[in-house]
Amino acid sequence: MALVPCQVLRVAILLSYCSILCNYKAIEMPSHQTYGGSWKFLTFIDLVIQAVFFGICVLTDLSSLLTRGSGSQEQERQLKKLISLRDWMLAVLAFPVGIFVVAVFWIIYAYDREMIYPKLLDNFIPGWLNHGMHTTVLPFILIEMRTSHHAYPSRSSGLAAICTFSVGYILWVCWVHHVTGMWVYPFLEHIGPGARILFFGSTTILMNFLYLLGEVLNSYIWDTQRKPPSWQDVEINFIYMAPSG
Repeated sequence: MALVPCQVLRVAILLSYCSILCNYKAIEMPSHQTYGGSWKFLTFIDLVIQAVFFGICVLTDLSSLLTRGSGSQEQERQLKKLISLRDWMLAVLAFPVGIFVVAVFWIIYAYDREMIYPKLLDNFIPGWLNHGMHTTVLPFILIEMRTSHHAYPSRSSGLAAICTFSVGYILWVCWVHHVTGMWVYPFLEHIGPGARILFFGSTTILMNFLYLLGEVLNSYIWDTQRKPPSWQDVEINFIYMAPSG
């Protein structure tokens, strides 16, 4: 019965993200018809990241079950690669981007919702879908972090990757403004160039902080300092252990 609860949980989370994405894409909103479509919004990009990540988690679980007891070293190597991809994606994208979207959205929303999520959107997006995009990401990713240990990459490569993502998205937002003359987020219209530079710089720093937070939280949950064996090897061994009796 090993891993069955985690498998079911991951499948349920993956299906929920697929449902959220399908419902969001089905909404007829003017912003979806303009340059960049849904891809100019970090919320949508994050939903895709989370769906892909949990898809990889489910694929990893299925692969581990299908290859259990096979004794094939090649299959074990492929499974380790899949686990490494899963761990890298959580560390570099799923955790920091997901937590960033939840935190920044609700902070700005509490200050002045018109700056980030105008009341007009209530006519298009139901409340449950809004929470699906901006709230449930947090408990879902924390559940995943708590149920499975994830080996983080080296700190320098991890920070370089999240910086690349952050700067890439900032450049994309600026390009959309260059093409359309409109900022993706309403509050950017009401601040000066200097304030925008400060905001973009602060968001990049926050992304780096959230990466480090995820690394510390992962270590704290699993107490890696007192468990010297490789957790990927432990997971592989655990996966291949058939229940006795």
